[in-house]
Amino acid sequence: MRKSKNAGWIAGAAAAVLVTAGTITYAVADGGDSGTRPPAADSADAGFARDMAVHHQQAVEMSYIVRDLTKDEEVRRLAYDIAQTQANQRGMLIGWLDLWELPKVSSAPPMEWMGMGGMGSGDDGALMPGMATNTEMDALRELSGRAAEVGYLQLMYSHHKGGVHMAEGCVERCRVGVERRLARGMVQAQESEMKLISDLLRKRGAKPLI
Repeated sequence: MRKSKNAGWIAGAAAAVLVTAGTITYAVADGGDSGTRPPAADSADAGFARDMAVHHQQAVEMSYIVRDLTKDEEVRRLAYDIAQTQANQRGMLIGWLDLWELPKVSSAPPMEWMGMGGMGSGDDGALMPGMATNTEMDALRELSGRAAEVGYLQLMYSHHKGGVHMAEGCVERCRVGVERRLARGMVQAQESEMKLISDLLRKRGAKPLI
C-alpha cells in the first residue's frame, strides 16, 4: 500500500516535469536573455543548474518520506507542494543543461561556481549547504506522527536556508536571464515557506535547528 501511494506522488511530480519540459526551449531562447552562445561548463549558470538539481532532489525525497509518516494535513500539503515545485524546477535545470550540451556532473566540488568549493565537506551525503546527511534521512524514515512532522520541518527549514543562499548566488552571478528569474523566484518562495515552517514548528513546541 505504501508503495502505491509513493508511486502516485512520483507520477504527479513526473507529470509536472513533462509539462515544464515543453516550455524549456522557448524559455531559454526568450528575448536574447542569454545571447547566442550557451554558458560554459564552468560558468555560474551551469554550476547552479547542476548543484541545485541535486539539492532539489533531496527535498523531493524528503517530502515523499514524510508523506507516509503522518496524517497531518498541513504538513502533508506542504510536503506535496514542495515535492511538486522542486521536481518541476529540477526538470527545468536538467533540461537547460541538455540544451546547452553541458555535462550534468562535474569534477569540480559543489559550490565552486560561487567561490565556495571547499564549504561542503560531503561527509555522510551532505554535499551542499542545508542538505541533510544520510544518517539524518535514515533517522527521519524511522519516525512517525508528530515526531516525523517535527523532524521533517526542521530538516526542510535548514534545506531551504541553504537553497536560498545558493539561489541568491545565481541571482548575482548567472548571466542567463531566465535562470536568474527562476533563482529569484526560488528565493521568494522558499523564504515564504520558511516562515510557514517556523509557524508549524511553533505549533508543535519546536523550532528550527538553525
